[in-house]
Amino acid sequence: MRKAFGDVQALRGVDLTVEGGEVFGFLGPNGAGKTTTIRILMGFIRADGRSDGRGNGRGNGRAQHGEARVLGLDAWRDTVEIKRRTGFLPDLISIGTGFTGRAFLDYIARLRGFSGPPPLQRELLDRLELADSALARRVKGYSTGMAKKLALVQAMQHDPELLIMDEPTEALDPLIRQVLFELLREARARGVTVFMSSHILSDVEEICERVALIRDGRIVKAGSVEDLREGRARTMVVELRTPPDGDFVVPGAQVLSRDGTTLRLAVKGDVNDVVRALARYDLTDLVYERLSLDELFLDFYGGNRGDGAAAGDAREDPGA
Repeated sequence: MRKAFGDVQALRGVDLTVEGGEVFGFLGPNGAGKTTTIRILMGFIRADGRSDGRGNGRGNGRAQHGEARVLGLDAWRDTVEIKRRTGFLPDLISIGTGFTGRAFLDYIARLRGFSGPPPLQRELLDRLELADSALARRVKGYSTGMAKKLALVQAMQHDPELLIMDEPTEALDPLIRQVLFELLREARARGVTVFMSSHILSDVEEICERVALIRDGRIVKAGSVEDLREGRARTMVVELRTPPDGDFVVPGAQVLSRDGTTLRLAVKGDVNDVVRALARYDLTDLVYERLSLDELFLDFYGGNRGDGAAAGDAREDPGA
């Protein structure tokens, strides 16, 4: 898919597949094209064309507008059915100020065909710590965190087949963040598919089975977190009892820094070879750090945010 806003290319070639029943992370810096992609999936805006260029000619349907399918349905033509079966959390929470929290949830429930509370509403309110006293208040008096929790309830209360969530942990305190992850794991166990975008790397690392990295409107890498880590160096911190004499050489590792008795090593080969070589020294501590998504992120992005995509997201119609 491609999407332009005027002369700005927000999406320059997005091609990915999310399997049913998995938690899939859509990872990228702010402005990389995550929200634009999600708005296309939800049928709020329409793609301009395929990334292979077949959308440049005249014609109808997929050849002109690209192809986005959600739950096997066309994201643009079947958007009403998709919305019925999907729970959606937008990146920006905007709720009519005249609503109380309770009235808002009841309104969303009626839109989905419920005459009473949806099946998961009470449990979600309890676990996300939204008390009845808070629901009786008008939303305009809510903090950012409370509004986010209310939006999470409306997205999940009807137990949808698919959850599409844009920056779901933003504005949540650490305890509620962990509760949300528990809820998402339970949803996955029920067969729910979760597609979540984030620029918070630790969130994606903790909850997602597979990820796609988007940069400047293009998918630059997709696969499991472990696949992304494969073949990349991990950091080992070694604390010696006494400073080493002369050069410190360990086969299979590169010395990144040396500060007295503390050395940071980059280990890319067999860790057993490194450990055997270190056995020659008198160690007081050794930490073998798991390769984080932060390091992978810098690897793939090289510090370049992709200003074109950022401008594209910024120019997107906020009313879409």
